[in-house]
Order: sequence, then C-alpha cells, then structure tokens
Amino acid sequence: MRLTGLPNVAGYPEAVVTRSEESIKIWFGGLGPEQVMNVPTKYLGGADEEAAELWLLAQLQQIGYRVRREG
Repeated sequence: MRLTGLPNVAGYPEAVVTRSEESIKIWFGGLGPEQVMNVPTKYLGGADEEAAELWLLAQLQQIGYRVRREG
C-alpha cells in the first residue's frame, strides 16, 4: 500500500484510524475542517486487514501525525 494525497501534517496533525470489514477509515483533524479518507479493504490485495491497519498507523506516525486507533 502506498500513502499518497495525505493532508499536510502541519495543518492536520491528528490521525485516527478505524477498521471495519468493508474499509479502513482515516480521519485527519487539526487547524482546518476535518478530512476523511476511506480505503475499501478489497484494495488491500488480500492482505490481513489488521496487519494493514497496524502498518498504516506506523507509517502515519513516522510521517509525523499523532495517531490513534479506534474501533
């Protein structure tokens, strides 16, 4: 999975990740109106959804977001 099109971490320093059977949702919050990205699990290429969620959390944190897992 590649991370592209993410909001600028300076304006949206918070990222909350939730996972359901259908998708992984990332909520970005901060200085501007919230932004939400929704990734259908069918696009994860058959990867383990929980492993993909944990990888995503680690990558977002490495970029500089304050991350939190919900759900």
